[in-house]
Amino acid sequence: MSTTRLRRFFSYYRPYLGLFAADILCAFIVAGTTLLLPLLARHVTQIVLDGKATDSLTPLVAAGMVMLALILVQALAALVVDYRGHLMGALMERDLRAELLEHYQKLSFSFYDEEKTGRLMARITNDSWAVSELFHHGPEDIAIAALKFLGAFAILLHIHLPLTLIVFLFLPVMAAYAFHFYGRMARALRKTYERIGDINAQVEDTLSGIRVVKSFTNERIEAEKFAHANGRFVDSRREGYRSEAYFSVGLLAFTQVITVAVILFGGLAIVRGSLNAADLVAFLMCVAILIDPIQRAVNITRLLQEGVTGFNRIMDVMDIPPDIEDSPRAVELARVQGDIQFVGVSFRYREERDDVLRDVWLHIRAGEYVALVGTSGVGKSTLCSLIPRFYDVSEGSILLDGNDVRDVTLRSLRRNIGVVQQDVYLFAGTVLDNIRYGRPDATREAIIDAATMASAHDFIMQLPDGYDTEIGQRGVKLSGGQKQRLSIARVFLKDPPVIIFDEATSALDNESEKAVQESMMRLTHNRTVLVIAHRLSTIRNAQRIVVLSDSGIAEQGTHDDLLARGGVYAELYRLESRL
Repeated sequence: MSTTRLRRFFSYYRPYLGLFAADILCAFIVAGTTLLLPLLARHVTQIVLDGKATDSLTPLVAAGMVMLALILVQALAALVVDYRGHLMGALMERDLRAELLEHYQKLSFSFYDEEKTGRLMARITNDSWAVSELFHHGPEDIAIAALKFLGAFAILLHIHLPLTLIVFLFLPVMAAYAFHFYGRMARALRKTYERIGDINAQVEDTLSGIRVVKSFTNERIEAEKFAHANGRFVDSRREGYRSEAYFSVGLLAFTQVITVAVILFGGLAIVRGSLNAADLVAFLMCVAILIDPIQRAVNITRLLQEGVTGFNRIMDVMDIPPDIEDSPRAVELARVQGDIQFVGVSFRYREERDDVLRDVWLHIRAGEYVALVGTSGVGKSTLCSLIPRFYDVSEGSILLDGNDVRDVTLRSLRRNIGVVQQDVYLFAGTVLDNIRYGRPDATREAIIDAATMASAHDFIMQLPDGYDTEIGQRGVKLSGGQKQRLSIARVFLKDPPVIIFDEATSALDNESEKAVQESMMRLTHNRTVLVIAHRLSTIRNAQRIVVLSDSGIAEQGTHDDLLARGGVYAELYRLESRL
């Protein structure tokens, strides 16, 4: 992990320094009391061997009381470590997730054009959980392991130097062994996390399109696709489990060999008179304590590899700068009239791709109703997406009331623009919640007025709980026309001076289209309106029709003028009339 990322990692502790200090203090108490117990056991053994216990039980009782008191203190400290420490980790995980979600919302549409939702979900769930485990267990395990290791080492040196040196001959070999398999586990784990992201993406794709899956009876195909992703996950995990098994079993074997060596050489030292039985009891207990940090190293290693991998994956996204953000000179838009100018606008989605729009010059006057038409793929939706800066122009500029949209704040710009899309997105919740999304502080009366203007009030009142009816994920309990009218009600409530209709009626039946058209016409009153038309018959009353082609604006004028001209629009209209 780089120095910069290390600083960012530790910055998450800053709001919880008090909790962190208490956690580490209690971790030291746990380790310290553990180290005192072998010394007390040595003392008790020495009392028995010296025959003092036959004269009076007082020394034994006193030593026992001290040991019980230490165990009580240790238990209380461990309780703080387990409970408050875990809570601290959860709070830090919450902060990390909130920061990641906030960053997700800053990233432009071009980022989401390339990324899979499942992969992004894996970072905010799996990865953040792994980091929280490192946040909590990492420092306290290191503190406990370090104090136990150094304390046990000091006690062992004090008891018997030659026997201690024998124990420490094993440690370099153990360390080399551990580091080798740590590297293998880290590489395998990173690949595993990528495969989990693939699984999430596949599940999200299948469940989002479950109606299509069922209508084509392709459940088996989806199961096979999932089985493929699942199989790749198992393959990636196999290497991780193999390395983890070698790591754990190897360290366990080393610890057992050390214990056997202590018993053999300790027994030999007793025979030679350089060690007594009380010292050997304390030595064996300290060796067990010394082994504990080594075994904790297994957990610390796992936490490090999982937490560092997860943190790096999160930071990889956090380090992606938003393509679109406020410039330092950005100003707030106020009292927008709705005059829009495209000045030599060209746009491409990526530098290596061809232009979607090329050298577009277009002036839409405030309060004008303009329709955009053309064959599929000529850039109608793209042109409209450039106005609220869902994407930024590659060349040229877009002016709103004479202000370059790049020189005003995104919030004030988008607050003055309403978009009604073909693919309506409704959130899980009630009808009221979804309409209120247009203005979160709106009263119930304002919401009902907006629904009435959008021709939605009548069908809403026929729902089981009216405005308080739960509509399900993506509004699955509503028809296409009903969902579209709710989206229009949302824009009515927002009340913006500029409105964009992006093929808002293309997927509706005739009856629903008529109801939506009526509500759309009410919404266009005294506003600048851009309509991307699917059916040319729906925009005959537009004040101006702009016809786009691969080379830019082919022609523009009223419906009658364009028909009389006999150009691209007339040909499109004739083709539609034959259908």
